[in-house]
Amino acid sequence: MALGADIVERLRAKIGPSLLEVGQPQPHSIYAKVEPGAVVAAADCLANELGARFQITAGTDERPTTGDYCISHIFSFDKEKLFFTIQSHIPPGQEEIDAITPVVPGAAWAEREMRDMVGVSPRNHPDPRRLVLADDWPEGVYPLRKDFPHDGKPAPAPEARPQLLDPPEGASVLPIGPFFPVLEEPAYFRVFVEGETVVGCDYRGFYNHRGIEKLGDSVLNYNQIPFVAERICGICGYIHACCYCQAVEEAGGIEVPARAKYIRSIMLELERVHSHLLWLGIAGHIIGFDTVLMQTWRVREPVMWLCEKITGNRKTYGMNLIGGVRRDIPKEVHPEVLRVLDRMEKELLSIMDAIVGDTPLMMRLREVGLIPEEVARRIAVVGPSARGSNVDIDARVDHPYAAYSDLGPQIKVYPEGDVLARTMVRLEEVIEAIRLIREGLKQMPDGPIANKVVAEIPEGLEGISVVEAPRGEAIHYVLTGPDNKPARWRVRAPTYPNLQVVPAMIQGENLADVPIAIGSLDPCFACTDRMEVIDRSTNREQVLTHEDLLRLSRGARGV
Repeated sequence: MALGADIVERLRAKIGPSLLEVGQPQPHSIYAKVEPGAVVAAADCLANELGARFQITAGTDERPTTGDYCISHIFSFDKEKLFFTIQSHIPPGQEEIDAITPVVPGAAWAEREMRDMVGVSPRNHPDPRRLVLADDWPEGVYPLRKDFPHDGKPAPAPEARPQLLDPPEGASVLPIGPFFPVLEEPAYFRVFVEGETVVGCDYRGFYNHRGIEKLGDSVLNYNQIPFVAERICGICGYIHACCYCQAVEEAGGIEVPARAKYIRSIMLELERVHSHLLWLGIAGHIIGFDTVLMQTWRVREPVMWLCEKITGNRKTYGMNLIGGVRRDIPKEVHPEVLRVLDRMEKELLSIMDAIVGDTPLMMRLREVGLIPEEVARRIAVVGPSARGSNVDIDARVDHPYAAYSDLGPQIKVYPEGDVLARTMVRLEEVIEAIRLIREGLKQMPDGPIANKVVAEIPEGLEGISVVEAPRGEAIHYVLTGPDNKPARWRVRAPTYPNLQVVPAMIQGENLADVPIAIGSLDPCFACTDRMEVIDRSTNREQVLTHEDLLRLSRGARGV
């Protein structure tokens, strides 16, 4: 395509013979293999000269097939509906590559995770600390290498100590977490304050890394993974099952029936409705407006009943398989869906009027937790958090999937960049989701709901899929492998890029506004099974192991 050729030529002019190979495995996906020494220049060209948006980095242990490690930096040209991947191959014994974070700040976590999980270090990274691995994880052990078993459990390193940022001189450290107020999920924010003013922040997460990617490229086959993918998120898991299936379908050239695409879109929008209403109630609770909590959750409940009627479950629907969906939405159910949506829309519009007209509520939301547009773009923020900062990205429009090309979703954008803007984006998206569900039911074609995949998917094919979750864009990358299994499955949830903006978002804020500012991102953390303990008599830190927690839970004396 002309656009792709132009990008390649600009890249070639930038790095010359360091551009080794160019391929276009899919109509909307291009990859460029570059020399490791040119990866920073290539990333700088894409992001800062051509306007590409960073998505994620996928590190792959390809020693069994190519004898090296493959580092893939995935970018997107949204308005052109194009993915562009920079690939570099790193030979064993030289597990290091220049970090692109200095020129692409949104890659900061992805490159740290690459080092933790695959063992390829990002040279000159501005924050080289661990990201995913526990403090007591031994050095030189990398979970996503092929020679590490999926159920491996290495002995902890006894000398391990937490790697924490020092606060600015004169500032105090206020811990928020590891259990976040209201959200009841583990995340540890070390907020640096001078009086009541925030002057810095250090985030610590990944308290319970479940190894889902490792399971996906070791012991699970293609059609088992959707059910695991759906458990990545406890609220909007359907999007991950859908995104994974689409990545495999893209890689294998598997066609999905039109009716299945409509069913996927309808279920995705039902999930958006109940997720946004769940968030709205929690946001009200964070700032002490429990009327918002009770009313929105009351309105939300019939949507959960609808999901149960359609799929058999209020949540975790188990609908997706490679090639389509497992259950239909029969026509006799359509009238009930429409009745519920009509009633809910009326009640929701009343709630929206009450929220906008509540002066004290507006005072808690307006000009709080500011994310300027340039910061949102630099950190690669996604979803309502981006659209509330005038960044008009939405995967349903930029990279259409399922039936969204037919349904024509409208992007909701606000320029202010504060908590109120992010709130209004979500409220308007609920109304838009209701419209999309109605249109989906009205336009849904007849026909099968799945194509049975009988041929084995060849090895070495790549698929990239994005889905607009309620929290923002999720991306799944799949490299096909032998034995009906992926060789690599890379997942990036929307909270992953959004949490990276927290230090900038709360800088200079009043301490009392920090919970709602963080909550306005609708963050989704993982569950926890480890913690740090401080001995107050000696002021020494200790990391509790799995065995320590078991012993304590069974009544043993202190550690």
